[in-house]
Amino acid sequence: MNEKLHISSGPHVRSGWTTQKIMFTVVLALLPATVVGVIVNGWKALFVILASVAAAVLSEALFDLVTKRPPTWKDGSAVVTGLMLALTLSADTPAHIAAIGAVFAIIVVKCAFGGLGKNFINPALAARCFLLISFPGSMTKFLVDGVSAPTPIAELAAGKAVNITSMFLGTSNGIIGSSIICLLIGGLFLWALDIIKGQIWISVLVGFILFLGIFGGQGFDPKFLAAHLCGGGVVLGAFFMATDYCTSPVSRLGHTIYGGMIGIMGALFRVFGTAADSFSYSIIIANLFVPLIDHFIISKPYAFRKHAEKVRNGETKKPLSKRIPRPVVVLTATALIAGLALSGVYMLTKDRIEAEKAAKEMEAYRTVVPGAETFEKLAAVEEFKGEVYGTSFGRVYINEAVAGKDDAGNTVGYAVSVTSSEGYDGDLTLSIGIGMDGAITSISFTELHETPGKGMLAGEPLFMDQFKGRNVTSFKLLKDGGSTKENEIDGVSGATITSKAAVNAVNAALDFYHKSIAGGGR
Repeated sequence: MNEKLHISSGPHVRSGWTTQKIMFTVVLALLPATVVGVIVNGWKALFVILASVAAAVLSEALFDLVTKRPPTWKDGSAVVTGLMLALTLSADTPAHIAAIGAVFAIIVVKCAFGGLGKNFINPALAARCFLLISFPGSMTKFLVDGVSAPTPIAELAAGKAVNITSMFLGTSNGIIGSSIICLLIGGLFLWALDIIKGQIWISVLVGFILFLGIFGGQGFDPKFLAAHLCGGGVVLGAFFMATDYCTSPVSRLGHTIYGGMIGIMGALFRVFGTAADSFSYSIIIANLFVPLIDHFIISKPYAFRKHAEKVRNGETKKPLSKRIPRPVVVLTATALIAGLALSGVYMLTKDRIEAEKAAKEMEAYRTVVPGAETFEKLAAVEEFKGEVYGTSFGRVYINEAVAGKDDAGNTVGYAVSVTSSEGYDGDLTLSIGIGMDGAITSISFTELHETPGKGMLAGEPLFMDQFKGRNVTSFKLLKDGGSTKENEIDGVSGATITSKAAVNAVNAALDFYHKSIAGGGR
């Protein structure tokens, strides 16, 4: 009998849960929400999911090959990252954009920092934020029956009623993984298996509800709270993103503090922020605080006192400032200074920015309504202000309508300010001038932030002058050029999305003019 003692480093208690088993259990937990997302959104949702997962796995396999590392792509973590990213996207997101996000998540956020367990923020959420910054037009486009429409949370932020049952089931307009009932089933399944920690998701939801109830303006109204909980990725983030092992604290108290931070920040952004789906940012910001939480909140080992550890390390006499890592001090100070500076600049320039914006709009009105000296606002716009106008123009909003007056007080024309949220890189706003005979006098952009050399060409006379003097009820965009008819407009080469958004905005202004101004609505 071999009676030799074998000495090895801890841990000596091992579990049957391998990384691969855990990852594919997470995939199994996400499967119900994935299936519902594909059923509700159709094959286009499946293409987004496949593109994201395939890009994540292939990029990690290629990284392993180039760097001669063990084939870590086999552990299933890349599949989880790609699937989670896809579930946070709209089914209308182009597949190549989903693939770009997956590559960013794996190569930049995960592999560049050493691979699984060494990334400091959640890869899927980092990729989502990267895509929101890089492709804002595509990332905020949600279609219902082929027509752009806001998400339920965007409607809720605008003070409109939403269908909570539809949100709970996942049949409303939104991201692919929006089925709350399926996410709850999957999340509770992981919790029952002790794969995720209850302290995290519970404190996320509690912190979110408490902050909304206190500062949301409607108290603890169940319908109000339920609507916010069912939208904006709160449940998906609480159960599947915030509980990521390598980006969450290790202690139970740390779990609670970390989860509370996410919930409170998520509600803070929801109440006072401008982006309706900003829960991703709250998780990423909390990820950055995890090293600090773990530094001060240490799990007490068996038969080992916290005070004894401090004595052994000589920390009992060190001031607090000496025990905080210098990078943490520098990063915190930098963030505070930058935040105070930005807030100060905003407060100092807010009135000036508003004044310049108003002056720019007035100049645009004078440009599109020749001969007008003063402008009188028309009440007809109040019926549509703040809501998508019509059903045939995409996500277009009527901002303002004015009547241009000459020195004698006679009306010489009208100007309609219109915003389309379907530009390639965000919103574009136009002022459309319409003469007394219904013909367009001119158009002018007051907001255009498209791609230089392509979409920005829509602001050049070659495109804008096509509308001048034409008296039609609507225009038709020709992508390939060659217009011959009065109602045909040649699009900007290589900027079809921008051209379409501009034409839709002009068509909405014409429709508004004929129905609400010329038709007696003024």
